[in-house]
Amino acid sequence: MSNVILRPFEPADTDWLVERHATLYARDEGFDDTFGPLVRSILEAFCAEHDPACEQGWIAVEGDQRLGSVFCVRLDAETAKLRLFLLVPEARGKGVGRRLLERCMWFARDSGYGGMQLWTHESHSAACALYRRAGWTLTESHPVRSFGQDLVEQTWIYRF
Repeated sequence: MSNVILRPFEPADTDWLVERHATLYARDEGFDDTFGPLVRSILEAFCAEHDPACEQGWIAVEGDQRLGSVFCVRLDAETAKLRLFLLVPEARGKGVGRRLLERCMWFARDSGYGGMQLWTHESHSAACALYRRAGWTLTESHPVRSFGQDLVEQTWIYRF
């Protein structure tokens, strides 16, 4: 994975991101077919409305293979939101996720945000461990029924 680069998200990445999210979350988490359309709506809104001065997305690539993504979007004037953090299975455990997370956090800090927030599920244990190691704090956790599954939804925050 030494040849992995993080490049800016392009609208042409949308179909790949929707497919990877839908397929991997269905396989690994049992998510139903409502998840892919949600990812598409997030990406379409980002493409149509994002402010590049304070919102960006990145795609991890090695050669012509996409390996993952992460997005930094504005939650409010003080807080950035980390979104659509994904790593394909073959890239896991090789530092690519850490690089994506760090890039997103650096961008948020450099854009003047005072902190960040993210939403995830407890079942994403590797991602949650990565957040904890990077200094994020779990602030909320509660059971929900989403995407056809009983899940434990979590909110994490980070302060610069």
